[in-house]
Amino acid sequence: MQPVHVAAYVKELQGKASAPTVKQRLAALRMLFDWLVTGQVIAVNPAHAVRGPKHSVKKGKTPVLSAAEVRELLDAIETDSLIGLRDRALIGLMVYTFARVGAVLKMRVEDYFVQERRGWVRLHEKGGKLHSLPCHHNLEDWLDEYLSAAGIENDRQGPLFRTAADRSGRALTKNALYQQDAYRMIRRRALAAGIKTEIGCHTFRATGITAYLKNGGRLEIAQQMANHESARTTGLYDRRGDDVSLDEVEKIGI
Repeated sequence: MQPVHVAAYVKELQGKASAPTVKQRLAALRMLFDWLVTGQVIAVNPAHAVRGPKHSVKKGKTPVLSAAEVRELLDAIETDSLIGLRDRALIGLMVYTFARVGAVLKMRVEDYFVQERRGWVRLHEKGGKLHSLPCHHNLEDWLDEYLSAAGIENDRQGPLFRTAADRSGRALTKNALYQQDAYRMIRRRALAAGIKTEIGCHTFRATGITAYLKNGGRLEIAQQMANHESARTTGLYDRRGDDVSLDEVEKIGI
């Protein structure tokens, strides 16, 4: 394949797909041809000379909540039931650690542990990477209450967050909670708390990062906590500018 063929493919694709999709597919082609060059199947990478469409993202699209809304959501969860304690601990973990829901749902009971007299969590990130960090004191309390009520402290190899055994929610199975179940739970909890924003699991990652930065946190530390490769990626979750925009809009005295 020649560069002209790759360029023609990209041009044709631009008429059918969005700029991010085109850039992603072009990147995949470059990686494929790099592998072929390394294996001496072809001499040069024909995709290196082809330019993709211009596309720059400075702000993510993930819906976020204010700190007050998150508190309302968490306070609305009943704590006299096992499922309520589980849901509060799960949401709190995503808020206070900036964790992806996939990393949280892969956790085992042993991934919540004590170190230096403080609770820590070990997250199972993409690519099998492990990422550990200390718990906020609220999160530590919520995890302790959940584990005590669930009675699973000794099942160290079992999943931390589990499905309900029946509709009563008084007992848990030995099966890990599915991501779609977590999403439905979050939507149900938001509706019960009167939150109209169409939030999802990733909302708490963006919300936690924004709240941290608003309170004087540093972007490079937020990057480490979120386990991002680049601070630019972390910056996409920073929604402090939304408050400025809202304040300015309210100055329109009509």
